[in-house]
Amino acid sequence: MQGEHWDVSSSEEQSGARLSFHCWPSSRLEATRCVAPLGALYTPLKKLPPTCAPPTALQYDPIRCSAATCHAVLNPYCQVDFRTKLWVCPFCLTRNHFPPHYAENISEQNLPAELIPQFATCEYELPSVPPAGPPAFVFCIDTCAHVEELADLADSLQQILNLLPEDCLVGLITFGTNVQVHELGFEGLPKSYVIRGNREYSPGKVGQMLGCRGSAPGGKGGAPPPPPAPGQPQQPVQPAPAETPGSQVLRRFLLPVSECSMTLESILEDLRKDPWPVPSDKRVARCTGAALSVATSMLDLALPRRGARVMMFVGGPCTSGPGQIVSRLKTDDIRSHADLHRNAEPLHKPACEYYASLAKRHAVGSGGKGKGATQAAASASAASAHVVDVYACSLDQVGILEMGELVEATGGHMVLGDSFGQSVFKESLRRVFRTFDPDVPEDGGKMQMAFGGTLEVLTSREFKVSGAIGPVTSLNKKSPNVSDLEVGKGGTNAWSLGGLDPGTTIAVYFDVTNPGTSPLPEGKRRFIQFLTKYQHANGRTRLRATTLCGPWSNPPPDQGENRPPQPGQGGGGYNDGMQQPSPVKMSFDQEAAAVLLARVAVERTANEDVADVLRWTDRSLIRLCAKFADYVPDDPNSFRLTPEFSLFPQFIFHLRRSQFLQLFNSSPDEAAYYRYILNKESTTNSLVMIQPTLLSYSFNGPPQPALLDSQSVRPDTILLLDTFFHVVVFHGETCAAWREQRYHEREEHAAFRNLLEAPQADAQMIMDNRFPVPRYIVCDQHKSEARFLMAKLNPSVTHNSEGEAGAQVFTDDVSLRVFMEHLMKLAVQS
Repeated sequence: MQGEHWDVSSSEEQSGARLSFHCWPSSRLEATRCVAPLGALYTPLKKLPPTCAPPTALQYDPIRCSAATCHAVLNPYCQVDFRTKLWVCPFCLTRNHFPPHYAENISEQNLPAELIPQFATCEYELPSVPPAGPPAFVFCIDTCAHVEELADLADSLQQILNLLPEDCLVGLITFGTNVQVHELGFEGLPKSYVIRGNREYSPGKVGQMLGCRGSAPGGKGGAPPPPPAPGQPQQPVQPAPAETPGSQVLRRFLLPVSECSMTLESILEDLRKDPWPVPSDKRVARCTGAALSVATSMLDLALPRRGARVMMFVGGPCTSGPGQIVSRLKTDDIRSHADLHRNAEPLHKPACEYYASLAKRHAVGSGGKGKGATQAAASASAASAHVVDVYACSLDQVGILEMGELVEATGGHMVLGDSFGQSVFKESLRRVFRTFDPDVPEDGGKMQMAFGGTLEVLTSREFKVSGAIGPVTSLNKKSPNVSDLEVGKGGTNAWSLGGLDPGTTIAVYFDVTNPGTSPLPEGKRRFIQFLTKYQHANGRTRLRATTLCGPWSNPPPDQGENRPPQPGQGGGGYNDGMQQPSPVKMSFDQEAAAVLLARVAVERTANEDVADVLRWTDRSLIRLCAKFADYVPDDPNSFRLTPEFSLFPQFIFHLRRSQFLQLFNSSPDEAAYYRYILNKESTTNSLVMIQPTLLSYSFNGPPQPALLDSQSVRPDTILLLDTFFHVVVFHGETCAAWREQRYHEREEHAAFRNLLEAPQADAQMIMDNRFPVPRYIVCDQHKSEARFLMAKLNPSVTHNSEGEAGAQVFTDDVSLRVFMEHLMKLAVQS
């Protein structure tokens, strides 16, 4: 905190976390009146500067609190008694003894890394957990796609093989009418096992069908040893250890890249379209669900605890077997929003239940169906080491809506494109295998992906955990700090994250439980600890502990708990210079709060009508402004928002118009895809999705940020729009005409050439650092693709406006000005 103002973005650089409020109200009632959710956006694997965390992982197990309900990790906020060699846990206030090797050497001048004041985040590489080995990748290829598509996909996968470390395991499954599992360990000719695509397969059944039944001790299949040669004495035979089905899968179907790259490349070069005949009035038979079942069963058999990815490359909807979303008859249309709203799609619910059952099979490991919730939670961290990715490249829907729960439960990637030859797919696939820069200590050159992640959140006693929203699955851990008020996936303080990368961000929501009758002592602090356990790409298990500390704010003495604030004076509302602004108000992070609110709104769309969610969003904004704005009651003209809140209403305005809450012009698959990405990305990226950024290029000077408004469209300017999913270079009418006349090719118009090139270079910089890679669009004013820009602009100039500068937007939506007028009128009502 600097003076009265908080540097709200610095906490993200220092700890990987952003909070909606940095100073919290000390009572439950005051927290409820704040309206905006009390929460944190936490990025578990964010690379932190060496001033905020040890540059390399600590090679020992962490010291933990001895209290049975706590087990917090030693951190800089612990009180340490150097004379008696004790430390006090800030979460449960338990006094703990240091272990002997700490107690012998610790002093105020000689502190271990986890007690150094600026190291609020420490990462441990746990020697107590044996290394799991390098990760495995199973490629599942849809052979129902067109021949050109298959060639593009095969080319991309051959490039990926060259990016993989030599010791990584790979497997190959192709599917169409049936599922083919390719035996990469068979030399001489391509060999594959064909499995019918109309049913689900358990791990045991898959092992049996692949001929991996295990062998008896003493040799293959238990055969007796050969007799000795004549005249030779009988040698004692050492029985060979029994070969399990899993080890047979590893020997035949999942091999290191160094051993099978030639075989795999030859199979990819010879990929053929599914040979089964397709009548003209029917769709192709595509058994996506059965292929997923076989792939996950193989990994459950062979690598139950090792990190692995099932990478599904899908070119159309599942039309056969489990997970089917549309019938093969072309007269039957694929489900739409209207069908889902009316419950008129008979295949949707069974498909969702099927993929959810695969997700639950991951959550309980491969051991079968009889395990209880406690055992499920205990084994989930191992089972969720297997990640399911979906790369859907098709002009039609492919079933991302139904597969979404499986991808979310395992922390997988979703990429949605039109074609396997498109850069959206090809570049996105390459970036899945990104490595750390060579100069990064310890991790340089290693892959950035991680597996089997779990997140546990510990809190001090005055507040509890309400839930989490993001790619998480509840581990049903009922700790004392779990709130009865659930948000997202609640009722627990621990979640399985599955696959992780440095950008994965989880939203965690909190509930202040301290009653207002007992104000907290001045100087009292609150503590949050995030414990993220995961399997690194090198096979070692790591634990990252991030501890956050912040102040409480007691309500002023003259404002009792049961006395509501006067209108306009709630959080330092209308004041004439005499009233001290509320510390809660001054600590507001409007960007983090907008993203936390957006995630709650998107989560609610799963069970509520979108119109109801929009009404809830509007009411939340009105109540927030009534609480924190400065105004005179019943006087809209006096309404003022301080800089901490000034952008929040326009974030909500653009959220209301975004593809996350508006289903017009998007399919169910696209809506599910957009919402999944929003719930996974960092604060900055999520804000770009909610309120896209706009840059204006002109002859008048360097590029300038422009208002996301129709008045920013000028004939002599070029605009660069970044919506996260699209990057649009938009040429004004005059600039487009000059380009068509080829003025930029003449020497005397070098300035115009530079003007044309500048936004394209900046667009490339944006796309170079993003996953999934956005679609790149170059368009001109009044042309068809200009709609990608015009749909995002605030419609301040419409077909009903007269004589205003800027491009007309043909819409009946209200503009930001009208929205703000209504907001001010409703917020100041007494």
